[in-house]
Amino acid sequence: MKSFAKWLNDFRATTSIPTAVERLGRSVLVGTAELGEFLLFARSFFSWLLRPPFRRPLFFRQFENLGIRSLPIILLTATFTGMVFALEVGFGFQLFHAESLVGATVGLALSREIAPVFTALMVVARVGSSMAAEIGTMQVTEQVEAMSSMAVSPVQYLVVPRVVAGTLMVPCLAALYCFVGVLGAYVVAVGLMDISHIAFIRRLTYYVDADDFVSGLLKAAVFGFVLTLISCFKGYRTTGGAEGVGRATTQAVVVSSVTILILDYFLTSFIIELFPEF
Repeated sequence: MKSFAKWLNDFRATTSIPTAVERLGRSVLVGTAELGEFLLFARSFFSWLLRPPFRRPLFFRQFENLGIRSLPIILLTATFTGMVFALEVGFGFQLFHAESLVGATVGLALSREIAPVFTALMVVARVGSSMAAEIGTMQVTEQVEAMSSMAVSPVQYLVVPRVVAGTLMVPCLAALYCFVGVLGAYVVAVGLMDISHIAFIRRLTYYVDADDFVSGLLKAAVFGFVLTLISCFKGYRTTGGAEGVGRATTQAVVVSSVTILILDYFLTSFIIELFPEF
């Protein structure tokens, strides 16, 4: 028995396997604890969502910051996404003499998948990072603690307006993204690839209907809620001064982006299974 214990100690001392297992276990524990803290943070958000007072200027300020100020990057990326997609699909469909389906293909892809996902990723890059940095700076400079000492809930004051604005404005931006993307595809398909204007419009209106937009907008609303809640959570838990603010900002963008892509698969499966008419 003593020889086995000696062998085990020598094995642990000469190999990195136990250390790797310990690191994996520690990472799982840290991730589980952080998930639990996030769920408690989400519960706190819902508990403060409908409580007065409702500070309307805070909501309008977030609507402007998240919606109006995101318009330039949404319009730019939507235009070039539609143009590139039309080029790729057009050259592919020419091999099968199916160029008339370019409009329908672009419309379906934009309304169901590309518009909600790309819009959410653009909002994460522009607004999610700034939310985490702003709340994180307030946290490390003890402004959040001062707010609590004045009987003002930081969750109600800082988090609720941002999450509500994200849930409502991201679907609006996604709808605009889809419309502008189809316009960009139309310019390339009709103007550069000599695809018939009538064929583009007729196929688009025949195959793309309101259900496709509804499913895309539902996903955009979920993405907007998740990305703003994660960004606020990362900022709210910031510690360690300026370095901690930078770390929280990076984590907010990475975690939000990965969560959006994972959620996209499950939401698509959910919609297809439970609402096949979509």
